[in-house]
Amino acid sequence: MKVSITEGFAPYGEYKTWYRVTGDLTSGKPPLIVAHGGPGCTHDYVDSFKDIAATGRAVIHYDQVGNGKSTHLPEKGGDFWTVAFFKAELHNLIDHLGIRSAYCLLGQSWGGMLGAEFAVDRPEGLKALIIANSPAAMVTWISEANRLRDELPADVQATLLRHEKAETTGSAEYKAATDVFNERHVCRVVPMPPEVKRTFDAIDADPTVYHTMNGPNEFHVIGTMKDWSIVGRLSTISAPTLLISGRYDEATEACVMPYSQEIPDVRWRIFEESSHMPHVEEREACMAEVASFLDEKAS
Repeated sequence: MKVSITEGFAPYGEYKTWYRVTGDLTSGKPPLIVAHGGPGCTHDYVDSFKDIAATGRAVIHYDQVGNGKSTHLPEKGGDFWTVAFFKAELHNLIDHLGIRSAYCLLGQSWGGMLGAEFAVDRPEGLKALIIANSPAAMVTWISEANRLRDELPADVQATLLRHEKAETTGSAEYKAATDVFNERHVCRVVPMPPEVKRTFDAIDADPTVYHTMNGPNEFHVIGTMKDWSIVGRLSTISAPTLLISGRYDEATEACVMPYSQEIPDVRWRIFEESSHMPHVEEREACMAEVASFLDEKAS
């Protein structure tokens, strides 16, 4: 069966949000919107979720403003790149596509944090929520990242610390040291798959959003999101929710646990052979889990 693919731009104020629809928005099944991580990644590394379109459900990918094929704003600072800005962009995309009455949302990593912030407002039309590899509080994310970092080889730890103290985190040596962490806890497929590499290359080309909101890497979090938390607010989520994480995930069980404890209608699947990207590391099994959940909750 041939699946249609359409691309376009949604005007968002004076900016533009690039999107791609795989499948038919009028199929009768609420479409799945995929929110990428970062903050500051692109849709490329979560491209595999387009597989869901084979079940007859359209899948919508988009690049958040500041990233990928959407409007870039390298001159903007921390007061501009906010959760509220990206929530409003998501609402704008939903209305632009004319799917306000029924849609599902999958957010990966930062995208899941955004998805949770979106869902606590009980927005009209949200039929199901998937939070993939996301922390519920950055303080836990940082403490767990440091715990995982302490398990790295001593020479790698020393290299990381030396460059952080010297503020030379842009150096090739520092990047090589972070790759050791990434190959354990971000994506265990080595070499890095092309679609994942495209996202990392895009961050290198324009790190504005990632550096502003997060920091130079996954464990040196010094950006505007460093104190973010949604713990204590999750009980208002009314949409049925699927949690996804990996056994070796930088979003450890401690990071994910509050979602499981507070969201009323929730289930949690841990992928045993994955770290932060089960949709890449165990693609077939991950897609089957997501498709089954959506068919049960949002047909």
